[in-house]
Amino acid sequence: MGFTGTDRTTRRAVAAAKASYRAGHRRVFRPWIPEPGLWLQWDWGDGPTIAGRKTWLWCAWLAWSRFRVVTPVLDKTLPTIAGCLDATLRQIGGAPTYALTDNERTVTTDHIARIPVRNQQIVEIAHHYGLTIRTCVPADPQTKGGSEATVRIAKRDLVPTDVNLRPAYGEFVELVAACQEFTTQVNDKVHRATRRRPLEALAEERHRLHPLPANPFTAALGTTRKVAGDATISVDSVRYSVPHALVEQTVWVRFHGDELVVTALGAAGAVEVTRHARSTPGNPAIKDEHYPPRPDAHSDRTPKATSAEEAAFLALGPGAGAWLVEAAAAGARRMRPKMAEAIALAKLHGVNEVDRALGTAAIAGRFAENDLISILDHHLGRTLTEPTRASENHSLQPGTSAWSRFGIAPEGDMN
Repeated sequence: MGFTGTDRTTRRAVAAAKASYRAGHRRVFRPWIPEPGLWLQWDWGDGPTIAGRKTWLWCAWLAWSRFRVVTPVLDKTLPTIAGCLDATLRQIGGAPTYALTDNERTVTTDHIARIPVRNQQIVEIAHHYGLTIRTCVPADPQTKGGSEATVRIAKRDLVPTDVNLRPAYGEFVELVAACQEFTTQVNDKVHRATRRRPLEALAEERHRLHPLPANPFTAALGTTRKVAGDATISVDSVRYSVPHALVEQTVWVRFHGDELVVTALGAAGAVEVTRHARSTPGNPAIKDEHYPPRPDAHSDRTPKATSAEEAAFLALGPGAGAWLVEAAAAGARRMRPKMAEAIALAKLHGVNEVDRALGTAAIAGRFAENDLISILDHHLGRTLTEPTRASENHSLQPGTSAWSRFGIAPEGDMN
């Protein structure tokens, strides 16, 4: 009776048309049943920004055992991929037959008739480990859903958000430690689909993996350098520091833009150990964190006795050590007789009193003859107070008021 329908009528018509279209164009997938030792997948996830710098998460997933490896990186260049792949395979304990990933420029340089053309360098890396590189169909996430899920889970737990309440990372090493902890936890947890811990399944899958070569694919890591005894390497006549644990070892160096990337080989494979901004000759790049802490970092020397007399003096306490350091720096005379005198006074007045007097003398800079006895007399029977120091507001210089009328004749004397 004049009713032409509502918005609901239109939505129902559109839904019916969509259902009819999907019925004739539905993609039907055969369930993929992974076999042990065949497939490894890797993908990239956006990592957190640390000190204003972008990071990425390398997320690898072994299809049959569900074993996962998450590694943070600072770039996605081919040498970084080679290092991450080597570290992943060595953590797994072998190489599968295929490795599946996206069609990035480091893997696929072009498509001809929808056929991906491989990057020659990634092919060489794959041959080194006995792998065959496969890539997914462009814009088709169904072909690598396992690695997509790994990226999603890693980002959810590792990237600070308002949901997970994870605090921001102050340094890149904190993200490295968090990724290692995440990898350990996720592989030791029972998987929902297999009802097994990935670590247990990996132990079984290792029997189907290919053995790894003894050395990683180092051609993409750069050139080699020998670490000197001062934990530095020389690149283009510039010295760069590396962690002190690498002294006398060989590392690989390469430039990525304006940065020098240093890679070392360890039990887990090729690992990036540090980065430096490109420097120039005469301006070495040294990082304090590459060296162990020193107790005398500020040139403070701790006295160490070399004779019985010195040991007896230093045994008086910290005040004696402070007196020795300050008196030596001031060039005090007859220090050894004064030390013997302090030992003798300790037998009369007690060790604590003499040590307190020596500490006061060190603070006040009093190292002359009989100064120690004077300070002892002042301290005996009194509480320890700070020594009196001359302030900047007073001076021993005589005033000039007497000269204010110099040259002025007395009143009445006009001659």
